Amino acid sequence: MRALIQRVSWARVRVDGTTVAEIGPGLLVLLGVGQGDTPEIARWVAHKTANLRVFSDAAGKMNLAVRQTGGAVLVVSQFTLYGDIGSGFRPSFTAAALPDVAEPLVRAFVAALEAEGVPTATGVFGAHMEVELLNDGPVTIWIEKEAKA
Repeated sequence: MRALIQRVSWARVRVDGTTVAEIGPGLLVLLGVGQGDTPEIARWVAHKTANLRVFSDAAGKMNLAVRQTGGAVLVVSQFTLYGDIGSGFRPSFTAAALPDVAEPLVRAFVAALEAEGVPTATGVFGAHMEVELLNDGPVTIWIEKEAKA
């Protein structure tokens, strides 16, 4: 599972011109599910995300997690995080989980975040989405936990 996490002042997702989710200050998580990923991996990545200390404390140090700031997380499923361009220029997505496997794992990730006490919003799985955000910092972190072969 791969999560590209951005600290944001705000973020929103639109589908067919309609806003389907938005948050104020918090984290935008672009989440890719790979072949072999499990609910345990989804929970591990969610725990890391919920406790990622990238928000400033009173001394200006990145020392607080999103749940300590009252922020929220917007989760957008993105299989293209598994794009491989090792051969040629057209990405291959064979390492990404198929939709019937990926969607329940995205839901498991969201449920795990919510269990950590983090308000969570989501895009629409499988839809063409327009994602808008104001990156704060910028702060961008990559979290990856690969399934054991």
